[in-house]
Amino acid sequence: MPRLPEYLKRPIIDTEKTKTVRHILKDKCLNTVCEGARCPNKSECYARNTATFLVMGNVCTRNCRYCNISTARPEPLDIEEPKRIAQAVKELGLKYAVITSVTRDDLSDGGAEHFKNCIEEIRKVCNSKIEILTPDFKGKSSALDIIIKSHPEVFNHNIETVKELFKTARPQGNYDLSINVLKYIKENSDIITKSGLMVGLGEEINEIEETLEDLKRAGVDIITIGQYIQPSKAHLEVAKYYTLDEFEELKKLAKKIGFKNYQIGPLVRSSYQAMLSWQNSTI
Repeated sequence: MPRLPEYLKRPIIDTEKTKTVRHILKDKCLNTVCEGARCPNKSECYARNTATFLVMGNVCTRNCRYCNISTARPEPLDIEEPKRIAQAVKELGLKYAVITSVTRDDLSDGGAEHFKNCIEEIRKVCNSKIEILTPDFKGKSSALDIIIKSHPEVFNHNIETVKELFKTARPQGNYDLSINVLKYIKENSDIITKSGLMVGLGEEINEIEETLEDLKRAGVDIITIGQYIQPSKAHLEVAKYYTLDEFEELKKLAKKIGFKNYQIGPLVRSSYQAMLSWQNSTI
C-alpha cells in the first residue's frame, strides 16, 4: 500500500472548544460520525464548536468495506434521542446542524421517522439550519416522502464510489437505487440535494466523470470528493493517493459537467464545511 502523503496528515487539536464539544456529546449520550468513522477533520470541526451527529445507534446493518462503523444487530431506537440532539444543537449554538445515521435495514422505514423527529425537535428549540445525510431507505418512496415532509435545508445521500466498484465497496447497496433516491427528492421537493464520493479505490477518471454526470442528471446541487483513507487492515486497501494537482483536475471536471457548488480536496468529507456549501447554494 502506498505511504500516506504528508498533506493527508492532520495534527491533534485540543482546546477548550474541543473539550466543550466532547463534554456536551458525552453528557447527552450522543454518537458522532466524527468518532465512529475516524474522520480526519474531527479536531478541526470540534475546534469550530461543531460535530456531525450519528443517530440510531453506533452499529450498522450493512457491511460497507470502506467504513469503520461496526456491523452488528442494532439496539431498538432510542425515542428520546431526537430531544437530546436538539438540546446539544442549542447548547453548542449551532447555526447549521448535520445529522447522519447508521443504516437500519431492520426498520420498516429505514429510520426516516427518526430523522423527521430529530428535525422537528431541533426546530422547537432553535433556528439552526439542518442537513441530513441518510442511507438509501431501500429506495422506498414512503420513507422518502417522510423526509420531504420534514423538509431539511439539505438532503445528502452519498453515492460513495463509481458504478464499476459499487458491489466491491458497497455489497449490500445498489448504484442505480442511490441515484434514484437523489432524483426522487429533487423531483418531488425544492430541497437542496447533495452527494459525495471517495477516490483512491481503483477507479478510472472516465468512471468518475460518468458518476458525476449521473449525479448531475439526478439534479444534485452539491458534490463532495475526497481521498479514501483505509481505516484498518481489515478494510479495502488504498489503490492510489491522488496528488494535490489531481484534485485540482477533479475540480475542473466537476465545473465542466456543470456543478457550481462543490467541495473537492484530499481531506474533504461529506459534511466538511457543510454550512458554506448550503450558503453558496442559496445565492
